[in-house]
Amino acid sequence: MHKTLRIAAIGAACAVAGAALYGAGAATAGQSTANSTHEPYNIGLLVKDIDTYYGTTADAAGVYQASPTSPYAKDLAALDKAAKKYIDQAARKAHHRGEKPAVVFDIDDTLLLSLDYEKKTNYTYNSTTWADYVAKADRPAVFGSPELVRYATSKGVEVFYNSGLKESQRAAAVENLKKVGADVNLDAAHVFLKDAASPPSYLSACATPGTWTCTTVQYKSGTRKHIEDDLGYEIIANFGDQYSDLDGGYADRTYKLPNPTYFVS
Repeated sequence: MHKTLRIAAIGAACAVAGAALYGAGAATAGQSTANSTHEPYNIGLLVKDIDTYYGTTADAAGVYQASPTSPYAKDLAALDKAAKKYIDQAARKAHHRGEKPAVVFDIDDTLLLSLDYEKKTNYTYNSTTWADYVAKADRPAVFGSPELVRYATSKGVEVFYNSGLKESQRAAAVENLKKVGADVNLDAAHVFLKDAASPPSYLSACATPGTWTCTTVQYKSGTRKHIEDDLGYEIIANFGDQYSDLDGGYADRTYKLPNPTYFVS
């Protein structure tokens, strides 16, 4: 999961009028202020807003967790409710037409929550610390997502996973998904990960053995195209926390899960 832009970029994207930034520190008599209309949203305030959104608290083991009563949890619950209704309807229609319906899930912050890593690294990315974190295979579930995986299966929908994790991280990813209850179709035929050493032929336009130039959109849309065109499934829904998880087509409907902590282009 290569984080191309982190919290500083998010803060820059949230530029607001300078007057809105004063709060408790508003200028007083004898105090000058730039009163800039171009000053980005204060990063310290942004972190507090993110913590409020997740209801972030550290548990007894010092692991940062999201609250099940947080705005984040409520947003996910609304999305899951709508998705289940749609999956039920779309699956019945697909089966009636003789199609093989499928759903595709991203993994990081779609099924497995990385909030503890984000907090402890101050919303920065390092490939070594990230690899160590993934290898622990103890991330909590994104609220409701494992249940959504199982719900799709109960409706006769094939579940696939399309992740930016590396092939070398497969064992840890599978172990972690099993722990949180997303124990559905976790074989190599259903879990697609980045394999720069031996990329699949359907990504040959941007990946050859030892050379990987695929963007996230190219990799993920190319994988969905493979699922539809080569494997013969109709992807009725695609779930991800990044727009790059969803762009590029090959899904009848997309669902963007909330993630204010990083951006992957």
